[in-house]
Amino acid sequence: MIDIKNHIKSLEYKLLHSDFDKNPEIIDELLSQSFEEIGVFGKISSRKEVIFWLLKKDKDMKWTLNDFKTRELTPDLVLATYQATSLGINGVSTKGSIRSSVWRLCSSHWKIIFHQATQIT
Repeated sequence: MIDIKNHIKSLEYKLLHSDFDKNPEIIDELLSQSFEEIGVFGKISSRKEVIFWLLKKDKDMKWTLNDFKTRELTPDLVLATYQATSLGINGVSTKGSIRSSVWRLCSSHWKIIFHQATQIT
């Protein structure tokens, strides 16, 4: 049996740390076709807009995911919640954000269908 919490956490890290220019197939592997996001400033972003961000994000930025929790909503739907903090190449970390993601099991692969982030002030 798969440890769903650690598996989903590894997928979240994969989304944040992958170089999508070198590995564009990861986008379709992880993002549902109906994916959407509510960003830290309250803007609703489409899958296309999020892909644009993933392609242009700083590839040297590293993230930590703290207080990572999952809750099974149905056998094929999982809610993940955590605090994300980014660390730039200059060693400065951000205040971070509280995040939630909804993951759906599609065939034998988990895909993210929704993501929301709230900036910590």
